[in-house]
Amino acid sequence: GVIRQAFIDGKIQHVYADETRPWLQGARLTAWELQQDNIPVTLQTEGAAAALMATGKVDWIIVGADRITAKGDVANKIGTYMLAVLAKYHDVKMMVVAPTSTIDWQLHDGYEIPIEQRSQQEVTMINGEQIAPVGVAASNPAFDVTPAILIDAIVTEAGVILSPTLQSMKAIKISE
Repeated sequence: GVIRQAFIDGKIQHVYADETRPWLQGARLTAWELQQDNIPVTLQTEGAAAALMATGKVDWIIVGADRITAKGDVANKIGTYMLAVLAKYHDVKMMVVAPTSTIDWQLHDGYEIPIEQRSQQEVTMINGEQIAPVGVAASNPAFDVTPAILIDAIVTEAGVILSPTLQSMKAIKISE
């Protein structure tokens, strides 16, 4: 992928991977894949992202996408929008890497993407043990939507779109 090639090309020396609660895909999958490729990785909680960006150690945030709209809004794992806002504040670039099959040309913008709500127990319990007060409600959206204005690049097998807009996204649609 993009990170692997950037590491080979000497453009990336180290990756900071968020753990991605509550399913821990970053801890279970991303960190494992990076280790398999011998790419130095440090795992952190999502809550540590802002402090890390403030140190100046981060040049790019690189994420995937579950769905991309015609104008470049991106639905991805919960926390992606937060990272994009933090990246903008800290002058860190935001890159989305996804296949063109992820683009839904029928959706104009991210407000049209339905967001799945997952079980409250994924937040209030860990390994079957209650960690929150019994009866407390929990919000547990599986995804969030990052507006295109916060994205510096969308990378696909058909090309790269810088600062995605409805007009610039058409370049990928034409080349499909």
